[in-house]
Amino acid sequence: MATEYIMENDEESQRLEIKTKISVVEDFARRAGLAPGMRVVDVGCGPGLTTSALSTMVGESGSAVGIDISEMRIAKAREHHEDERTSFFVRDFLKPIDDIGNFDFAWMRFALEYFREQCFDIARNISSMINEGGILCLIDLDYNCLSHYGMSPRLEAAFSSAVHQLEVKANFDPYAGRKLYSHLYRLGYEDIQIEISAHHLIYGSLGEADRYNWGKKIEVLSRKFNIDLPGYTGLDEFYEDFMNFFHDPGRFTYTPVIAAWGRKGKEPR
Repeated sequence: MATEYIMENDEESQRLEIKTKISVVEDFARRAGLAPGMRVVDVGCGPGLTTSALSTMVGESGSAVGIDISEMRIAKAREHHEDERTSFFVRDFLKPIDDIGNFDFAWMRFALEYFREQCFDIARNISSMINEGGILCLIDLDYNCLSHYGMSPRLEAAFSSAVHQLEVKANFDPYAGRKLYSHLYRLGYEDIQIEISAHHLIYGSLGEADRYNWGKKIEVLSRKFNIDLPGYTGLDEFYEDFMNFFHDPGRFTYTPVIAAWGRKGKEPR
């Protein structure tokens, strides 16, 4: 069972930055309770763009810390986003983290989907860094990569098979979002709030960010995990067929995104 980040590749920082919409990050964080003066941690921060946005939200009286397992992405985060109120550390959130202090607000977005077997343990590790009464905000996708209309039967069958193989071979969780409430409940969080909206809402002309994001995911994951693609002679044929479908302005693609947040109670359930 894979326990590493399955999208690791030399261009991952670029993909993460391209697909990040700061206005969406700010909206979710504000509704979850992030406020000026808080000390916030961004878990799985990547190249630091999100951490920088959270740092701006907490203002001069607050501070932000970003942690990620990748030395390369943390180096980029430090180069572009570190300042007197924003710092970055290489840390493995699959293990308890006890050397960077406690926080009023913890944020983790689009990361648990890559760690199906360890998702609750990760949530518990993050929770251990939060002050009593602090907020944990978890955001992830549900039915991830599986909602498309306009695919041929051959492409749809191969795509569904590929996602299932990633569950088995790569520890990928296409249903991470529906588990977030349970994580918070089991950890004893109070005043839990849930919001569901659409992500990857793609129709009409294909934007460059979506083209790059989806194309890069298929390329990296298919090659890294030797995914069998029933009905196709190989990755190149499958990739061409998918991108032809994806460029068709008549196709429809979406993924639900679920956000869950709550206040840390005294004792886990």
